[in-house]
Amino acid sequence: MTAQKALGHIRVLDLSRVLAGPWCSQNLADLGAEVIKIERPGSGDDTRAWGPPYARDADGNNTTEAAYYLSANRGKQSVTVDIASAEGQELLRELVKHSDVVLENYKVGQLKRYGLDYDSLKAIKPDLVYCSVTGFGQDGPYAHRAGYDFLIQGMGGLMSVTGERDDLPGGGPQKAGVALTDLMTGMYATIAILAALTHRDRSGEGQYIDMALLDVQVAMLANAGSNYLNSGKIPKRWGNAHPNIVPYQTFQCADSYIIVATGNDGQYQKFVEAGGRPELAFHERYATNPLRVQNRDELVPLLAEMVLQQPRDFWINKLEEVGVPCGPINNLDDVYKNPQVEARGIVMEVPHPTAGTTKLVRSPMRMSATPTDNAVAPPLLGQHTDTVLRNLLGRTDQQIAALRAKGVL
Repeated sequence: MTAQKALGHIRVLDLSRVLAGPWCSQNLADLGAEVIKIERPGSGDDTRAWGPPYARDADGNNTTEAAYYLSANRGKQSVTVDIASAEGQELLRELVKHSDVVLENYKVGQLKRYGLDYDSLKAIKPDLVYCSVTGFGQDGPYAHRAGYDFLIQGMGGLMSVTGERDDLPGGGPQKAGVALTDLMTGMYATIAILAALTHRDRSGEGQYIDMALLDVQVAMLANAGSNYLNSGKIPKRWGNAHPNIVPYQTFQCADSYIIVATGNDGQYQKFVEAGGRPELAFHERYATNPLRVQNRDELVPLLAEMVLQQPRDFWINKLEEVGVPCGPINNLDDVYKNPQVEARGIVMEVPHPTAGTTKLVRSPMRMSATPTDNAVAPPLLGQHTDTVLRNLLGRTDQQIAALRAKGVL
């Protein structure tokens, strides 16, 4: 029997592109929603061109599918529509009548020109859930500005607490290695849409969701933001160290690096004893965490010298044996060869129209009754245009051909 899909009753009209919006709609697709991705004829989602690298076919040749695009668009159907044309706008309004959710990330007010804003579409679909993703939200002095993840990481405070200490070599602001603000906005948008659908199912009422990258970035500062609000003190960068716990950081081993995360005094004592420095365990300046934080600048060099004497695997085996939290700093080759990653089946290989098969990272959501649906590769540009227009809107092959001849599709 085919497993029931959590969102198998939901259809999403996805007008978004790049990352924050597509990350949200990919989550919804993983949960079983039918996602119709609307793209520009001829070019499609910007990320289709964000390569190399590209997916490769069986002969090792590049396809047209950029790896970046593949990361955020599995499980969707691609329909090409020129929304600047009157015929294209009418097609989208018809699709809205058959949809539960509209997701878009156009500039504030841009879709109103096409009659595709929330107020216009609510008139034809009163219970519609409509989610807008922008850089700064629908109001405020920055509402008109375009938003980009890198800029928001800086403006929203993340880069002020990320990077090496300013007084150490290499100090200064640093962005996250992935577009973290975009990804978190996609996650928050997913949650908001699910909440709005639950409300709709109980009340029959749709609603508008205003998601802003800057709002998300400020919110996800979490304890750093709370610390500032309650103390008035501006947090600083600590690199790979922790502002409140010592030692809780990276150390260089004889051959590589390791993370040591001692959460209490007992773990610290086991750490230094394992390294052959038991005299540091109950030292009057290092015996408790508050003392270690106060005296970190003299203690950490001693610990660094101790760790440097042995290779990484020695430390991992020794510290795991005595119950001290530790771990390696893996590159992606290490990650995908990790036995736990392999055991969890995180990497999957799915059929693809041009590559033959392509490797994707499956959804981390593991659900017993309604498992996620990850087995459909990201679509080719316009792959489902004819099927959707024919099956959902009742267009004939002749009508579809005429629209394509006009450049609408």
